[in-house]
Amino acid sequence: TLGDSWSYKPEDHYKSARQIVHTLVDIVAKGGNYLLNVGPDANGELPTAAVARLAEIGTWIKTNGEAIYATRPVAPYRDGKVCFTRGKDGALYAIYLLDEGEVVPGTIALKGMAPAEDATIRLLGSDAQLKWRRDGADTSIDLPETARRQAANDYAVSLRISAIRPGKKHLG
Repeated sequence: TLGDSWSYKPEDHYKSARQIVHTLVDIVAKGGNYLLNVGPDANGELPTAAVARLAEIGTWIKTNGEAIYATRPVAPYRDGKVCFTRGKDGALYAIYLLDEGEVVPGTIALKGMAPAEDATIRLLGSDAQLKWRRDGADTSIDLPETARRQAANDYAVSLRISAIRPGKKHLG
């Protein structure tokens, strides 16, 4: 439920957009679907607060939906604050979940993941192609300030990695 009740409840307490987005990402990364309930009032209207919350979530999905819709799960599904999905074209999505008050970091490290040598990486919501480097078995992706400002939001950011090196951990 978006609120505390399955049905309409005057002045219900609604979950934060961050909580809903994080739950959505976690469920999709594991191959699931998310059905979100919002109870209408006696007139069949959705509460204003619920509509506002759905609009916040919709804004995030408008930028990051590519990493959610029509994707497949990728083992190990989640590593710390990063969840993984795979697009039909083979691209890997790494969705970094931001804590309350956290800004998009300048570098995101992905453990045990190796992009193909000719892979491109971009931050959804930004046109910038990102620089990345191998750090042993890990990959570090640098997010320049301009890209972080373009894609900034309060919930999560999604990286699109065009191709992964065969035989590595995140193959799905």
